[in-house]
Amino acid sequence: MKRSTFIVQGTVIATGLHFKKLLPSTIGAVADDKSLYSHFKDPASIYRPFVRWWWNGDKIEKSEITRELGLLKNAGISGVEINPIKFPAKTNDLGKRSVQWLSEEWIELLQFTFEQAKSLDITCDLLVGSGWPLGGEWLEEEEHSQIVVIGTKTIEGPLTYETNLSELFKEADPAIYSPYKEKKLELLSVKLLPLIVKTAGDAKDISGKIDGEKFSCQIPRGKYVLYTLVKIKSFMQVIQGAPGATGPVLNHFNKQAVEKYLSHMSATIQQKLGPLSGRIRALFIDSLELEGANWCNDMPAEFKKRRGYDIDPWLPFLLYKIVAMGNTFVFEYGVEYGAEFKDMIQRVRYDFELTKAELLKERFLESFITWCKENKVQSRVQAYGRGYFPLESSFEADIPECETWLRPGLGLEMGETDYRIGRAYTMVNKYVSSAAHLKGKRHVSCEELTNIHMVFNESLELMKIASDQSIISGVTHSILHGFNYSPPDALFPGWVIYGSFINERNPWWNYFYYFIEYKARLSAILQQATMFADIAILTATADLWSIYGAQNDPFPVTMYPDWQTLIWEAIHKNGNGCDYVSEKVIQDCTAQNGFLNYGQRKYRTLFIIQVERMEPATAKKLFDFISSGGRVFCIESYPEKSYGLNNYLQNDEELKTWIDRLKNYPDQFIFLKKPEKDFLQWFRIIQEKYQITPYVNINSPNPFVSQVRYQAKEAEILVFINSSLNDSHEIVINLSDEIVSGKQPWLWDPETGERYRIVMDNKSIKLDMGRAELKLLVFDKGKNAPPPVNTVITSNKSIELKNTWSVTGNHIDGSTIKKEMKNLENLKDVPEWVNFCGNIVYKTKFELKEITHTERINLGKVYGVSVLTINGKNAGTKWYGQRIYQIGKFLNSGMNEIEIQLTTTMGNYMKTLKDNPIAQFWTNEGRTIQPLQPIGMPGPVTIF
Repeated sequence: MKRSTFIVQGTVIATGLHFKKLLPSTIGAVADDKSLYSHFKDPASIYRPFVRWWWNGDKIEKSEITRELGLLKNAGISGVEINPIKFPAKTNDLGKRSVQWLSEEWIELLQFTFEQAKSLDITCDLLVGSGWPLGGEWLEEEEHSQIVVIGTKTIEGPLTYETNLSELFKEADPAIYSPYKEKKLELLSVKLLPLIVKTAGDAKDISGKIDGEKFSCQIPRGKYVLYTLVKIKSFMQVIQGAPGATGPVLNHFNKQAVEKYLSHMSATIQQKLGPLSGRIRALFIDSLELEGANWCNDMPAEFKKRRGYDIDPWLPFLLYKIVAMGNTFVFEYGVEYGAEFKDMIQRVRYDFELTKAELLKERFLESFITWCKENKVQSRVQAYGRGYFPLESSFEADIPECETWLRPGLGLEMGETDYRIGRAYTMVNKYVSSAAHLKGKRHVSCEELTNIHMVFNESLELMKIASDQSIISGVTHSILHGFNYSPPDALFPGWVIYGSFINERNPWWNYFYYFIEYKARLSAILQQATMFADIAILTATADLWSIYGAQNDPFPVTMYPDWQTLIWEAIHKNGNGCDYVSEKVIQDCTAQNGFLNYGQRKYRTLFIIQVERMEPATAKKLFDFISSGGRVFCIESYPEKSYGLNNYLQNDEELKTWIDRLKNYPDQFIFLKKPEKDFLQWFRIIQEKYQITPYVNINSPNPFVSQVRYQAKEAEILVFINSSLNDSHEIVINLSDEIVSGKQPWLWDPETGERYRIVMDNKSIKLDMGRAELKLLVFDKGKNAPPPVNTVITSNKSIELKNTWSVTGNHIDGSTIKKEMKNLENLKDVPEWVNFCGNIVYKTKFELKEITHTERINLGKVYGVSVLTINGKNAGTKWYGQRIYQIGKFLNSGMNEIEIQLTTTMGNYMKTLKDNPIAQFWTNEGRTIQPLQPIGMPGPVTIF
């Protein structure tokens, strides 16, 4: 992009002014500001990113532990999550043996790790168990996970139907991702149903037709469906478990088994080395990928105690057939249900999901949190996956955690047809961060840069875009995913089990520190502040559970509605802030003076997203809210029926009464249709029509540009991001009085730790959001600075360097490529360069007759990290966004030499290593077939 006006140390410019001014901070400010700024300028160790440290196969040795901790320390990493995991397949283990999880030798090595980490001021977290979910060979059979599933078979009579039990089991047995070889199947019932079922009485129980291993029955004339209900014990094996912690998965609905597992781990470790407290910060639980586990021995009794009726007669109707990870892709099979009976089934399905969620919370999650407290360490939990309450399950953890992924399309698209495309944050991030806000927590952790689709093609720039999106979703600290335990003599590229290739063999490793410093400063300031939100969003969880059942978050096969995340995105991209809430949260709120109040959170507006099912108590609280002056928007539907089976007719009538009363306030209880497209513009129209005042009005909202607001003592913080890899976006922001009144605006630079005063024009600031750029604006009560100096260079001249370039590629395999280029181009399109990996050096000369107005150079489009040298002097390093350098002080009148060193990613090269199974697995096989990536510096290179 060519521009005539360029700003020193950033591109923040004030609207309406011909001269734009910034001033580096060199004078003191008030004490509170100093305190906030000191956190930012020199972040404490605890704010720096951590890494997930995979102990591959637990093939660990003291010398290598020491080496790797040193590597991480030198890169700026301040914490490790010790994560024992299975040794990666197709990998040469160099003959190194595995150390059994929880053996004396393993615990001794764990103690050694703690000591080494402490000496380096590195914090340790420890994964509970190994792989996921929790499990082990030493568990008793009754402690193994269980599942009840159905099988269906359409049969046309009249005939005598005969089969073996093994065939019935085969039909019901789910094709899960990680089955346990010693699973045990038990037939619970066999029912014969007509093709259309109107009542439960239409099902004929024929379980008595079993004779040993044979089953036979008479099928009447017509078409029928045979339903088999099967319970499977020990059905799942730990995914990627290390030796000693693999085998069958623990039954998370069995409190005694959970407590036994946790106590076994802590007691075994602490008998050897003493208390975990003081050695680790937190014990960690990953997301629950339970493959659909839904049963424990007392499930029927617990269901009846909690819901008031028996679950057994309903099970064949409410269950869906499942596949890997417990997902359901086809919801219409077996028989059809009459409308009334279908409604009854959905009510029972909700009750079943609610019972499971309650048991999981009480027996697993609460047991884990209590165990952590007893051991005087923090609990760090990814409280999502199939079966958790989406919001409330993150309430009690000391460190709630979500996750952010690298995926194809990031930085290139931001569409509305698929909630994943262009988004690094997952759909759970907003739930987890909202839960933290509701409970007054500022530390929101994130498993960040999870990567299975772009391994070896992750650039620092792409990692930054993903990380910036994490911040917008509410994240304040990152656990990078991840760092593989891999000795230096391991065959290239090393031992790789998962994740972004954060490794000293990655060409950009020497520049990784820039990313870490950037992350540390942002985390430090955001954890001193509270995210602002005055809009609440109620999602349709009860409808989802009733119709489809709970999903395997954070990537549900079915999100209901599928446009759910577009609402919170549109709110933030239009200058407001929001939290997710639940019905329980709403019921626990107080309504006063037009606000819903929950703890320290206050919401003046509530959006209800296609909620059709609601408890009457929630509607009553909405009436209290509206009566006090609040406002509720119902998108796509009004709540029209209750959920659950108990007293549903009475509850439906009570709900209808409250909804009718709410409709008597048409200016406050408002129905909205969702747009067919462009949720961004849709919400902008809603803002204007209903006077939803943003705290920052953005003149030209863009799908790639978003923001979030934080509040610290006597300071307001705004974070703006541009998620585009290719395009810059200029916006004008108009700020509310509550942000600017009596405050001085600053631009704080997370890369350098410097800050610059901004001159506003009537509460307006123009932001030139460069590609992949974040801008951190802070408004505080610091003392006024001396008059700002004009640091803007204005020039109408721009010279493109069209000289011949000498291009030298130093490949990581030791080879060298040289080429003379008259025109810069994408080296992916040059046959001898297409698979290059390493450092590329571009050299040329240019002549300047005068340098009065020549202060900057723009390298144009660059793929990788760029280091610029002018006349033998280092002009700096750029690792993302616009590669614009200040070069005035390095220039000579006359001839000048320019050298650009560019560091690439690895993916194109890895695709060529046909005899390297790790390289091929991550770049050329199955779902990880990666396209060739751009290489080099297509430019154009201009000076101005």
